[in-house]
Amino acid sequence: MTDLSTRRFLQRVGMLAAGLVLAACGKQEPPAPAPVASAPEAASAPAPAPAKVYTVGTDAAYAPFESQNDKAEIVGFTIDVMSAVAQKGGFEVKFVNTPWEGIFNALQQGDRDMLASSITITDERKQTMDFSAPYFDAVQLIAVKQDSKVAKFDDLKKMKVGVQTGTTGDEVVTKLLGKTSANVKRYESTPLALKELEAGGVDAVVADNGVVIHYVANNPGAQFKTVADASFVPEQYGFAVKKGNAELLALVNKGIADIKADGTYDKIFAKYFGAAPAAAAAASAASK
Repeated sequence: MTDLSTRRFLQRVGMLAAGLVLAACGKQEPPAPAPVASAPEAASAPAPAPAKVYTVGTDAAYAPFESQNDKAEIVGFTIDVMSAVAQKGGFEVKFVNTPWEGIFNALQQGDRDMLASSITITDERKQTMDFSAPYFDAVQLIAVKQDSKVAKFDDLKKMKVGVQTGTTGDEVVTKLLGKTSANVKRYESTPLALKELEAGGVDAVVADNGVVIHYVANNPGAQFKTVADASFVPEQYGFAVKKGNAELLALVNKGIADIKADGTYDKIFAKYFGAAPAAAAAASAASK
């Protein structure tokens, strides 16, 4: 190769190399994508706290307020009212059949959180337990055979009278006949006392009007009639809680107020007694 050829060759090679260098310098590599910061995991919403479950004692032998159906489920007016109250109050209830004779002791010992058992609010009972606002108005009523001559409460003074132990019926009859009277016949439940009246073991039964009316209506073969008396003092049922349990009492009272305000209470009342409370009270007054 001549010197001229060699020179030209080297010039071309140099130009080619320079071009490659310039091309390399001019090419801009795209910037590496910035690392994407992973979003912090969304804090999982805390699971709602389970509703507190309260154990409720009830003597399920007091239809139509508290009784057991053929599936051994506790049902009745008081049960429906308490269940509706619990729903409004934001808690749950578990009903436990509890004999009347030990029901107050079960509350005091803490075996039951609450009692829902057609319990009449009295000053004596208020000394050992706290009561909710009233949820039912009641009065004592006399049940006798159709052919009985009984026309008023005083007519029972020399008769054998059946009552449920520890009830307000027991109290008024004991006051009438005397604490030591053998004519006061006490039974575990009002239906048992009424069965004894049907069998002829007692001459009359004194108990709350709702229970007596329900029994008479559903047992026409017993051939009973009812007798009202102006001397019977009107009563009110309330739910009982352990003395000093202000928190639970407030929840229950809120529930009672809510179901009365939105019409739930009236619907439950009509289901068992055929009319709204005001109409039922008027009919009861007219029948006296």
